[in-house]
Amino acid sequence: MEEKLETAAQAAEAEPAEKQAAPVKERQPARNYHITRRQTDGKWQVKFAGGEKAIKLFDTQADAIVYAKKLADSRDGSITIHKKDGKMRKQRY
Repeated sequence: MEEKLETAAQAAEAEPAEKQAAPVKERQPARNYHITRRQTDGKWQVKFAGGEKAIKLFDTQADAIVYAKKLADSRDGSITIHKKDGKMRKQRY
């Protein structure tokens, strides 16, 4: 009867390695967000790199930067800030 009793450690060792290993969560690629000024109405927009549509619009560049920082921090990304004329002001913020 003693042979049938196993400790938790012994039972874990007896299980196949597939059951022991926790599933590996795939890491998504880092997102780069761009802050640019729209030509149509002068509002500041936050967009994905290469994206056509704005994620969100702001009256000031400072508000757009705060929002983009939160997005980038939560998704392990970065932001690129553009000047009014479209040239890069600061990259990898």
